[in-house]
Amino acid sequence: MPQNSESESRKLLGRLRTLMAEEAAGQARLDRIVSLTADSMGTEVCSIYLFRDEETLELCATEGLKAEAVHQTRMRLGEGLVGRVARSGKVVNSADAPSEPGFRYMPETGEEIYSSFLGVPIQRLGEKLGVLVVQSKEKREFSDDELYALEVVAMVLAEMTELGIFVGEGAAMKARHQQPVMFRGTTGQEGTAKGHVWLHEPRVVVTNPIAEDPETESQRLNEAVETLRVRVDDMLDGARGGDTEQLQVLEAYRMFANSKGWLRRMEEDIARGLSAEAAVEKEQSSARARMAQVPDAYLRERLHDLDDLSNRLLRILTGQGQETGAEMPEDPILIARNIGPAELLEYDRKLKGIVLQDGSVGSHAAIVARALAIPLVVHAARITDEALNGDVILVDGDQGIAHLRPDDTVIAAFNDKIAMQAEAQQRYASIRDKPATTLSGETITLTMNAGLMADLPSLEGSGAEGVGLFRTELQFLIRNQMPRRTELAALYAHVMKAARGQRVVFRTLDIGSDKVLPYMKPTDEPNPALGWRAIRVGLDKPGVLRMQLQALIRAAAGGPLSVMFPFVAQYEEWRAARAEMDKALERERILGHPLPSRVEVGSMLETPSLAYASKRFFEEVEFLSVGGNDLKQFFFAADRENELVRRRYDTLNLSFLTFLELIVERCAQSNTRLSFCGEDAGRPVEALCLAAIGFRSLSMRPASIGPVKHLLMRSDLNAVKAVIDGARASGEQCVREAVMDYLRSSSN
Repeated sequence: MPQNSESESRKLLGRLRTLMAEEAAGQARLDRIVSLTADSMGTEVCSIYLFRDEETLELCATEGLKAEAVHQTRMRLGEGLVGRVARSGKVVNSADAPSEPGFRYMPETGEEIYSSFLGVPIQRLGEKLGVLVVQSKEKREFSDDELYALEVVAMVLAEMTELGIFVGEGAAMKARHQQPVMFRGTTGQEGTAKGHVWLHEPRVVVTNPIAEDPETESQRLNEAVETLRVRVDDMLDGARGGDTEQLQVLEAYRMFANSKGWLRRMEEDIARGLSAEAAVEKEQSSARARMAQVPDAYLRERLHDLDDLSNRLLRILTGQGQETGAEMPEDPILIARNIGPAELLEYDRKLKGIVLQDGSVGSHAAIVARALAIPLVVHAARITDEALNGDVILVDGDQGIAHLRPDDTVIAAFNDKIAMQAEAQQRYASIRDKPATTLSGETITLTMNAGLMADLPSLEGSGAEGVGLFRTELQFLIRNQMPRRTELAALYAHVMKAARGQRVVFRTLDIGSDKVLPYMKPTDEPNPALGWRAIRVGLDKPGVLRMQLQALIRAAAGGPLSVMFPFVAQYEEWRAARAEMDKALERERILGHPLPSRVEVGSMLETPSLAYASKRFFEEVEFLSVGGNDLKQFFFAADRENELVRRRYDTLNLSFLTFLELIVERCAQSNTRLSFCGEDAGRPVEALCLAAIGFRSLSMRPASIGPVKHLLMRSDLNAVKAVIDGARASGEQCVREAVMDYLRSSSN
């Protein structure tokens, strides 16, 4: 960019800085910005369109269009050229706007006389706030220098919007971070929580986007970049000799931190009038915009590395970061883009709830949240942009909803829901020590799922009759290196001791798919859920499996031991896994270690193929546990992470229940112990139907045992089975409605 253009850019920003410093109401500020921008760029029109809601843009200020159109002209996202810029986040630069595809003429604005159009998005770190437009009568395409100038004004507008400079008397828009907002995400862990926001990564707010002295700002930037490089080098030195994958990530960090292009672009922005912080954030916003457009997962991850480096650099420049002086509230609800399992465990049980902007229902964080019984909502888009430390927030994990800064009516309704749940829990406490015996005389064994020592206190309090599934992978996921056999043996022994003689079923390491160990090189697979995971990894690389089996045998210390293998798809896999257990037992015998008094070896049934395994398999396996979450997604070919399809398929679909009946029948023929494990086991109506078709053992999260037992004790399984058979005979696809009708009529 020529020197005179740079000085013109600085001149425009200087005028903007002066304008921002003056006392004025919100609308007056916006009006003066459009007037100043039109004058500086030599255009007849400058207009600011801001989002009224997520789908609607409103003309909030203009120089050149009809004044009466302000706050009256609105358009949908994607409508017209302005809507196109807002939807895509990309610039539209046209010499003949009326001939552009999607052009929409707004007669109330008087814009028909203007041919040239330049529109740029107003956005901050990927969050779209509006569109800034200049227009002129002359047919011409705007130059790169003019485009840059308008982008800089748009960025300053975004920062000023964040700081709330356009609110107050004569406000052009509502104040940010003050209005009630509802976020509709996805349930990661059921439950409800009321508390105050605690940001995992506090927001960095740029208060000085425009600088007076480019030389000083450039020096500040270079000093901060040098500090960043030293810190990355220190992290690299600390990681040497450790995990190769971690080293590769840090090497990528160092490459970006030493990128001349990255630094040059930020220095150019400073030369044009931005502060060091604003230059970093402008580059970060560009990277996030590119990230959103990149389909390749590897490239997206590398751009995410650059985004993280930008955050680190901003914290160095602003002094804002983890040590902000803010105190964690007594009832913290954690808000984060995403979080690892180790980081989440560091909060211990202080958290009342968790809301993640990204994440997934099968992520490590979700697994830990379920283990700790903390309500979790994932996919809450934009929540990290909106929430501030200390904001009141309500988390409804049952519905996958978070209410930020709720109004009194929402709070009242939420309090009623919490009160009803508390009342129900008191009711369940009265039946905690009673067996789950139905009106028709069947007794259903109710056990709990666990994965952390923190779960075990729930064993007694929930009324669970043991642990039907102990997920051993959590101890691997929360570490930066492979745990030792002695460490695992001590942990497993502690679990057995805490169970006080009740049966604990240990599932061997279930990694792969969405559970990748931080110290193992991930495998690039087109469909990880159907790929190299669980027992397939254990059999192909048996070292870890053998070490884990030896640790379990030693932990039993002469007592009983129950072990099951995950994701067995065929008889040969079961035979190979069982052979590893036999080898481990023989090795421990030779070493003189005490062997378990009784060893039960079972399998998860998570693939439809295993239901059709040979009779010999059902006779050999000592127990089976249906893994309902995986089995259902494979049965219906519906990814449970995919919101477009996962809700289409009901557990109470008769085709699925009929398939489960086949499994029950085969186990009955071979006298094989059978249980059902998964989210559906903890849903009372689903649990009732599973019991009605023959399941006599259900494993679920501890909080579900009370509600499930309460319904089972009030139900006649013969009557429920008759309802299911009747729906099948009448050609129904799903029994849910028929069963709900039966329950309503029987409760009257």
